[in-house]
Amino acid sequence: MTSSTDFNTNWRKVASTIYDKPTDSKIFGSVEIDITDLESYIKTQRKAGIKATLTHFFLLATARAIKEEVPEFNTYWKRGNIYPYPHIDATVSVLMNNGEMGSVKVEKIDTYTLPQLVELLRTQIQIAQKGDDKSKSSKDLLAKIPWPFRKWVYGMIRYLTVHWGVSIPSLGLSASNFGAFFLSNIGSIGLDIGYPALFPSANVSFVLIMGGVSQKPWVVEGQVVPRTIMTLGAALDHRVVDASHGGKLFRFLKKMVAQPTLLEKN
Repeated sequence: MTSSTDFNTNWRKVASTIYDKPTDSKIFGSVEIDITDLESYIKTQRKAGIKATLTHFFLLATARAIKEEVPEFNTYWKRGNIYPYPHIDATVSVLMNNGEMGSVKVEKIDTYTLPQLVELLRTQIQIAQKGDDKSKSSKDLLAKIPWPFRKWVYGMIRYLTVHWGVSIPSLGLSASNFGAFFLSNIGSIGLDIGYPALFPSANVSFVLIMGGVSQKPWVVEGQVVPRTIMTLGAALDHRVVDASHGGKLFRFLKKMVAQPTLLEKN
């Protein structure tokens, strides 16, 4: 595992000083990706009994991108320095039974195969939708505190966990509680694209948004043909990464989408 000193360049130290998360440290970016071949691949997987979706694919492909191309994304800011996570974890947004958005965390996600991830996520989503996740308990507890004391308590918790890296096991909170990144499929709820917020109480280096899927005219080998296109959007924490890292991430994802079978190599 890469050591924390490798990430603490002079520019990173300056960036973590002049930017204040999440007020002005965001970098936004988006890209359109031709997923025609990827959709065919997923259909083949589903016929074989693997109930994979675009969310499963991009969740795993993003983790592989961090592992193979951009380890800088597997870091977080604490006390003026950049630290690497011990392994690659991710949090994915899910639609709860009451219509609200919830989330589940997948640890060491880069070590899974696509079939393994499908089964793991299915189980974790079922648990979250029953209301058995720690994040729901924390939200319910915070919601019971009267205003403005609620804001003060939240500010204190955020300061202890995010800024000082103190863990609060009873609330299921720590500086690395959400892993390296968030992924949210807003296309599944009818939005074509979105530019996400960097969740203030999470030390994620970026949030990846999967937008809507639509048929568009596309140039393939010099010919205009109808293709299935998806838009990906991202918000990056400029204290720990730059736009160049976002470019590497999107290039890797484009490669995986063009050759989905590459994801089968672990």
